[in-house]
Order: sequence, then C-alpha cells, then structure tokens
Amino acid sequence: MSNRTEQQIMLAWGQAREPVVSITCPAYNQRAWIAQTLDSFLSQQTSFPFEILINDDASHDGTTEIIAEYALRYPNLIRPVFHEQNQYQQGKYCFPALFNMARGRYIAYCDGDDYWCDRTKLQQQVDFLEANPDYVLTYHDALVVDQHGTHGLQIDKAQRCDATGMDLLKGRRISTLTAVFRNVLGVLPKELEHAPMLDLCWWSLLGSHGKGKFMEGIQPGGYRRHDGGIFSMRSNKRKIHMSLQTHMALANYYHNQGDQLLYEHYLVQVFGLSLAAISPGQKLLAVGLMLRNVTRNLFRRLQLRAARS
Repeated sequence: MSNRTEQQIMLAWGQAREPVVSITCPAYNQRAWIAQTLDSFLSQQTSFPFEILINDDASHDGTTEIIAEYALRYPNLIRPVFHEQNQYQQGKYCFPALFNMARGRYIAYCDGDDYWCDRTKLQQQVDFLEANPDYVLTYHDALVVDQHGTHGLQIDKAQRCDATGMDLLKGRRISTLTAVFRNVLGVLPKELEHAPMLDLCWWSLLGSHGKGKFMEGIQPGGYRRHDGGIFSMRSNKRKIHMSLQTHMALANYYHNQGDQLLYEHYLVQVFGLSLAAISPGQKLLAVGLMLRNVTRNLFRRLQLRAARS
C-alpha cells in the first residue's frame, strides 16, 4: 500500500484544488493487482491536482473492499463507483459515464490490473498537451507482464511513433493504459455503444480534435496478461470477432456521418477480419462473391456512363 499520505500529495499542489487530470480506472475481480494499480496513481509527482475515478463492477473477490479502504484513506483524491450488479454482463459499459464524471481538463486511463512505472508520467504528458494545442492525445510504451515476468512491448514497433489526426481517425492502435488525452469525449455515438473494443473508438473520435504524440522518454507501464483479462487472454477467434464487431460499428458510424473515406476504410478492415475468421474453403467462396459483386457494379457503372453519353 502507498506510503504517501493524502496531505503529502496535496501539499505539492499549493492552493490549487480543482483537478487538472482525471484518472479513470475500471475494475472487476482484480484483488491481486488493484493495490499496485492505485499505488502507481498515488505515486505520481505532479505540480497540479489530479483525481482518481474508479468503477468497481460488482467484484466478488475482495477488490471492492480494497478500493473502499483506499477511498477512506484518500477521500479527497479517490472517487469510487460501486455497482451491486455486474453491468458488463448486462451489456452496459462504464464509459462514457466515467468520462462524464471527470472534472479534469485531461483524462488518463488505466485498467485495474495494469499499472504505471514512471512517477513523472502525468507531469510529462500534461506539460506536452498544455504546450501543444494541436495535439489531443499522448501515449507511450507498455510491457506485457504475466506470472513469469515481462515479455516485450505491447505495441508493435511500427505503432511506436506520432499519429496524425487521420491515423487516429482510422483506428491507430495505442496502449490504452498509457494514454492521456483532452477531456472531449462526453458523448458516445449510438452506433458505437456496443462496440467491444471501445478504446479503438475513442482514438478514432479523438482524431477529429487533433494529433497523437508518442512520448518515448516515459518509462513503460505494465500491461498485465492473465486468465481474467477482458481481451488479452481471449482466444484468437474471439479477438477477431471483437475486432470485427468494433470495425463494423465504426463503419456504420462514419457511414451515418457521410464520411465515405472512413466508411470504406473500416469496411476494408471488416472484409479482412471476416476472411481471417472463416475456414480456407469459405475464404475462396468469399473472394469469389467479392469478385462477382465488383464485376457487377463495374458493369452497371459502365452502362450508366454509356447511357449519359
């Protein structure tokens, strides 16, 4: 448990009390790790106030009691939300409700089983966003951690760089636990409400507000892989299905927005994921169907062009 008292943390902030950053943390049955997660928040050394919003989704393994104990010790820093019935199992996510509770100009995100390692993480990311209004999002590296130790970086080397607004709009992959972004995600479009991979939707929506900055100088956080992980320990088939649902939701959203470029981008992703999800024999049928439709559409366009001329 953290050795820093609430008074010690708040003394560093001077007279300022309104949070600049809201740390958002969903938790469920993470008794073994939640204390380390909260300690990594409380160890942050900042010149500005922050708050910790933690959503416990009716845990039944002792996680709730640990969160309550921390909230009692840090009543002016930690704002817990406790559910009596599991919301996720009812198809209800804690976002954007948790974002809407945030009082800070910036939101930091970390699941209840992940953790931060760099005590200056928030200070560095906020300093950058304050100085660069054309950026909406900052992020850094994370290491994959399991019971055997660490196993390399979570994100591929190709993604460990800055992102343009269009990169974000197209669903740039980012290590969620490392993200700090401007508090502009108050409403989740109805088309995205049931997307399994909400973080991908967040990055896409943030792309309309600015660019993303990869901050190499921040020590990597810890992305924990374990049997209870919502995504990390799913089967490859299940991961593909979750990605497929999310990309289809984004395609519908941009179709309704009248953005043909992004609509087609996500349809291409849906097509690729669909091929990955089916057997080799079905792949041949799918490709054949695609070629038939392309040929039919091309023939119709040629007919229309000939009629107009």
